[in-house]
Parts: sequence; structure tokens; C-alpha cells
Amino acid sequence: MRELKIEGNHFLLDGNPFRVAAGAMHYFRVPREYWKDRLLKIKACGFNAVETYVAWNLHEPTEGAFDFSGNLDLGAYLDLIRELGMLAIVRPGPYICSEWEFGGFPWWLLKYNNIRLRCADPLYLSKVSAYFAKLIPIIASRQLSKDGPVAMVQVENEYGSYGNDSEYIRGLASMLQEYGIDCLLFTSDGASDWMLSGGTVPELYATCNFGSKAVQNFKELRKFRDTNEPLMCAEYWNGWFDHWTENHHARDPEDAARGLAEILDCDGNVSVYMMHGGTNFGFMNGANCYDEYQPTVNSYDDDAPINEYGGLTPKYFKMKEVLSARGFSSETQIPYEIPRKEYGIFPFTHVADFLDQLDVLSAPVCYAAPMTMEELDQGYGFICYQTQISGPREKQQLILDPRDRAYVFADDKFLAVCYRNDKKQKLELEIPAEGLTLTILVENMGRVNYGPEMIDRKGLLNGVRLGQQFLFNWKHYLLPLENTDLIEMQESETIRYPKRPVVLGMTLTIEDLPQDTFIKLPGFKKGVIFVNGHVLSRYWEVGPQHTAYLPASFLQQGDNRILVLELEGFKKAQIEFCDTPDIG
Repeated sequence: MRELKIEGNHFLLDGNPFRVAAGAMHYFRVPREYWKDRLLKIKACGFNAVETYVAWNLHEPTEGAFDFSGNLDLGAYLDLIRELGMLAIVRPGPYICSEWEFGGFPWWLLKYNNIRLRCADPLYLSKVSAYFAKLIPIIASRQLSKDGPVAMVQVENEYGSYGNDSEYIRGLASMLQEYGIDCLLFTSDGASDWMLSGGTVPELYATCNFGSKAVQNFKELRKFRDTNEPLMCAEYWNGWFDHWTENHHARDPEDAARGLAEILDCDGNVSVYMMHGGTNFGFMNGANCYDEYQPTVNSYDDDAPINEYGGLTPKYFKMKEVLSARGFSSETQIPYEIPRKEYGIFPFTHVADFLDQLDVLSAPVCYAAPMTMEELDQGYGFICYQTQISGPREKQQLILDPRDRAYVFADDKFLAVCYRNDKKQKLELEIPAEGLTLTILVENMGRVNYGPEMIDRKGLLNGVRLGQQFLFNWKHYLLPLENTDLIEMQESETIRYPKRPVVLGMTLTIEDLPQDTFIKLPGFKKGVIFVNGHVLSRYWEVGPQHTAYLPASFLQQGDNRILVLELEGFKKAQIEFCDTPDIG
């Protein structure tokens, strides 16, 4: 029976001294067709293990309905890691952070108004247990003890930065064991007293996470845990993620390699986060929220050694040098780079007014007060609110609390964009004698994935007021945008922006086998891209992401239907398919 265990200040793998050198790659962020390519590149760099999170919200998209198929086939991913002769470190959550929507929690948890997340709340734990009953046997059956690759399993994730419920951590560890986990359990937290004291328990192996100063951080871990356990950085942050409106993060390859060398020279074990980041496809980006809301971009390139489309960067080769010099080498050949294609620039040929499609896409649901997405059983996308206001009424302030970005219309006239960060925005509305229809289209830009603001319900919160008077009797149009084929498009040779949200369409015809490409929308402001009926990516002119990665596996030989929902305007109705990303 195979086993990775702790003996003194080092690991033993099957009785022999062993050091963990892992690279992080999340199966759900990478097309399944490219799993092997990316894993081979990680192994060829010198790593002997792969770390992955598990995204609960993908595996249980609606309560009680589970999905472990296709790109979510975790078992197949772990089997591939074993086939390639590597170990696996699995971080099943239930919370994962990872700049992922709601930190990996399924949106439907927020349907329970009295739920308390990440603690020993019986309601919350009952949902975790039901999920683990389906998930954990997949992992347990692939542990080292079962001749699989899984050597370590994490309990929760960076819990000390959120809470201090030690019984919750112990309860999760017991739950993992109850469902079959017998390998090494561990916790990971930042290397500060308050995080370590909140997130660790004495009976579980403790690791820490950092991006530099290994000597200092390991010293803090040793001070807190006065044991002789192996030192491990479970997340070595060699790069960083991006928020919309901010600058792209990039780290000097030499500096990143020095940080890795310092960990290894402390006789430390390591997991490089991220080795290959991939993409937050669809509506799966998370957000931070401190002084203001900060949504994460779709690209999870993360300035990783293996970039978003699988290319090898200078950082990759610097890390390979560091690993090789310290005995971590591999005879695995680096796979050839997957080709990319510049398909060219094309005009959009079809158009539809988005607000005119409400009754096509959704049957209205009526309530007295505006309801949140979660209350209406919707997870992602958009929601449109509509009410009639009688007149006449003098000009008064329209007060609303959108989560996250609202587009406000009086009858057919656009009034304003209201963003949740616009604390001082003042929107005034005068009602004519005949009254008017107030329409508010709200975009869910991603739930908060880290910190104390994670209860982040979407839509309109706290009602809508005109002056001090609440407005009632609302129609709700639910727009998850899973059915874009229903949109009634009109062919047009000249398409101009109508000062309302608009859907543009075109057909990309591919004669040969599809190749990877990137979509770029010069002159467009903000919206969503759809490919063959599926949500590919958000886009926003503020950057730093200015292209959307489109893998070949999302395309087909022949005709491909490309739609763009533009919310705020465009200069020229055309789309570009290029072969290089634009992030920065």
C-alpha cells in the first residue's frame, strides 16, 4: 500500500525520503482536450505533483443535481495525473477562494436566508455533507492507498483569514475521513499569528502560503507550530490575478525564480500557484470587496509560467533551472506549442434590441417589491426589473442599490448607468402626467470570493425609491442567457448603436479543423461574448483584459455562431479574431 507520510522534518513516500514540488492547475479552468498538454509541461519543468481545487458550484449547479462529466470529470483528471507518473494534491473545499465565483460555493446557498457559511452551522454543514457524499468517493478511490495519485487532501482553505471555528475544521476533517479519505490531511493559511491561530488545529499538518520571504514566513510558521514537521508553502504566489479597471500584474521572472529557490533552499516543500492558470470561462469570475467592489477578469493567466493558452514563458525556464539545480529534473519532453490562428476581421451581420427580447427570453415574474436573483432561483447573468410609475411627479432622486451594475431606462430612453461603487451618484427622475415605464437591467458581475463580504446576493437590494417613496409592483425578467438561440435577430448591412443594450451576431465559417484564437472588440465598451450558444467571456474597455481566449474545442468545423451583448456602445460593428492575447 503506497503512502506519503511525515517522519520528523521530512516526508517519506513509500518509505523513501521525498520532497513535494507541485504545480497548481485547475481542471475546470482548462479545456479537457488540453489537460495532458499542460500537465506534461508541468512535469517537464521538473515538478513531481499537481495541485487542484474542486469547484462545488460547477459540480452541483442546482441543489441535488450533480455533474462530474466532460470538463468536470475530476476522476479522469486524477487518472491522467497518475498515468503521467505524478502525485496529486486535492483541495476539495468546500470553500476554495481562487478568484472563482463565490469562492466556489454554489449560488443556491444564498437562497437560505438564515445560513451561516464556513462554520459549524448545521444547515450549512448539511449541504456540505450532501456534496461530499458525491465528491469525496471520487477522490478517495484514487488515493495512494488505492494505487492512485492522491497523496494529500486539504481541509477547507485559508480558513484563518475568515474565521476561528476550530470545531468546524475538525468536523470537516472527520467528514473527509468518513467518506473515505485516509491520506495526509493538511491546512494552509497565511503565515501570521491571527491566520494560523484561526485556521489550524494541532492534529492536522499545517502549511503556509506566501509569495516571497520564505525564510521569514517559515520562521513564523515554526514559531506558531513548535513542531519538527516538514516545511511547506502550499501556495507560492509567483504571479497575481487581475481586476477590471486595474493594471495587469506581472512579476519579474528572475524574482519569481529566486523566491522558489529560497523555499527549496530552506529544505521546504512547495506548490507553485499558479503553474498554469487558465481561464474563468463564462460567468465564473469572482470579486473582492473591501473599500469597493473589485470584479476579477475572465483571464486567469495569473502571470503564470505556462500562460493562458499554454505557451511557455521566460518564468517557466527560470523555474526549470532552479528545480534542475536542486535535483528536481525530468526527462519528459516539452510538447509542441498548440497552434493559434488569426482568422481575421469581420463585420457583424445581424442585430437585435436586447430589451425588445425580454418576453422572448423570459416569462415575467411579478412581485410587489424587487426580488434578488437568488430569491427568484437564478444564479448568474442578468435580471431586468420593470414597473409603471403614475404621474405627474416633480423631479426627485431615484435611489437604488444594484449588485452590481444597473442600466436605467425611462420608457425607451436611457437615463444612466448605476454601479455599486458609485456611492455619490445622484440620479433624478421627473414623471410626466401620463406616467412612464421604469426599466432597470442589472448585471451580476461576479460574487465576492474572499473576506467578510461573501454574502453577496445579486440584483436590486433594499428596494427602489423615488424620493422617499418606495416603488412597488415589479415585473422580473430572469436572464441567465443560457438560451440565446431564441433571440430574434434581424439581418442588417449597416449596424449602429441604438443607445440601448444590443445583441450583434455573425457567423465564423471554419473550413479546416478549428484552432485556438482570441476575440477582440475594438471600439466596444462593455458586454458578454457567446460562442455557439455558450457564454465565453465578459469584456470591458477599461481593461486590463482586451481579448478573450477562444480554445479550438469551443469551435467546430463549418459555421460557428458568435453573439455579442453590448451594453454601453460601440464605434464600428466588427469583430476581430487574432492569434495573440492583449492583456495589459
